[in-house]
Amino acid sequence: MARLQSLRDTPNTSREYETIYILRPNTPNEGVAEVNTRIKGIIEGMGGKILKVDNWGKRRLAYEVAKERKGIYLYWQYLATPGVVEETERNLRMLDNVIRYLSVKVDEDIDVAARPSELDDTSFEKAAQTAADEEDLFLSRGGDDMPSGDDDDEFGDDDFNDEPGSAPGAEIPETKDKE
Repeated sequence: MARLQSLRDTPNTSREYETIYILRPNTPNEGVAEVNTRIKGIIEGMGGKILKVDNWGKRRLAYEVAKERKGIYLYWQYLATPGVVEETERNLRMLDNVIRYLSVKVDEDIDVAARPSELDDTSFEKAAQTAADEEDLFLSRGGDDMPSGDDDDEFGDDDFNDEPGSAPGAEIPETKDKE
């Protein structure tokens, strides 16, 4: 469906938008790539120009959204006409993996040819790769950073102190300095 150009917009210019959407934290990289490909197809199919796509990774949400405490944040910066944003948000609303989205108009009357795109195939593919967050990595290690059951310290000694007859980890008695 063709949308009439706003009389407020200067001819042959576009508006700059930023869209951030949050995916469910258990979304695999293939699912992230699928959503990104769909959004890219909408923007470019309706005459928009993508400037930047960035995957901010898995982060904790400020409050629970759709029974999720974390989400995968994706950031898009693009040039388009107003109808592109409406179609993008309509598609984001239909996707089950998307739990929140927000689009903001950054600027208007932008010359499309004057704005270079930072997007190439490798950066677009990189935006689909979500690294595990630090909290998940720590929990999945099962406390590897915690001391194990043996009494060896980092130097390989079994005893904390080397005095005969003392138990491992026993306190060392204070000694007075001889003057």
